[in-house]
Amino acid sequence: QLQLVESGGGLVRPGGSLRLSCAASGFTLENYVVAWFRQAPGKEREGISYINFSGRKISYVDSVKGRFTISRDNAKNTVYLQMNSLKPEDTANYYCAASKSYYGLGDLYDYWGQGTQVTVSS
Repeated sequence: QLQLVESGGGLVRPGGSLRLSCAASGFTLENYVVAWFRQAPGKEREGISYINFSGRKISYVDSVKGRFTISRDNAKNTVYLQMNSLKPEDTANYYCAASKSYYGLGDLYDYWGQGTQVTVSS
């Protein structure tokens, strides 16, 4: 079964850090562009970052630039999102997604995980 599984979410204080992981099974993640999305209650799902096959092409939305870092370890079939200087407005369910034929922050990815919750609160 082809599957993406997110992990690493939790409750953190403002200014704290978390590292999210997106692990693939049933396919080789090396052949896919991978993106991170998030969705807060009552808001639309938002693409926040993507990384291409080699890791040379990376993009972030303005709201996370300088604070979040996407990376990949193809040997481990895993993509990461390091989140630093977290703010309450970062609170959301975070999803990873993968595609062989698309890259960007739009909603056109082929495979999706079920999400991991990140809550930033004092």
